[in-house]
Amino acid sequence: MTQAADLPVWAALLTSFLVLLGAGFTVVGAIGLLRLKTFYERMHAPTLGATWGTAGILLGSIVFFSVLQSRPVLHEVLIAVFVTVTTPVTLMLLARAALYRDRSEGSTEVPPPVGTDGAAKPGGQV
Repeated sequence: MTQAADLPVWAALLTSFLVLLGAGFTVVGAIGLLRLKTFYERMHAPTLGATWGTAGILLGSIVFFSVLQSRPVLHEVLIAVFVTVTTPVTLMLLARAALYRDRSEGSTEVPPPVGTDGAAKPGGQV
């Protein structure tokens, strides 16, 4: 099936450590999503969990396949770039949409919008 039996012990330990570290970050992010109370608090933990978790798992994958194939395998770098770029952008878009919704509904839980002069707009207008 696979040639994992040919993997040196140091590479197997490093790979398993990196994959477990990445999975641990992802689990912490998922727990943060469940435990935090408001939408704005909940956004942060899964974003960090996804980014750092993906990084750990991809580093483990790079080590595993580079050692087995005796050459650098860098396909995972492209995956890491896409995840690192898209996750924060998605977070910002979700936050702005939620903030706009909350301001439109007149929620007092969010700060009022700021005008071009740095002062809050009258009446909380968007």
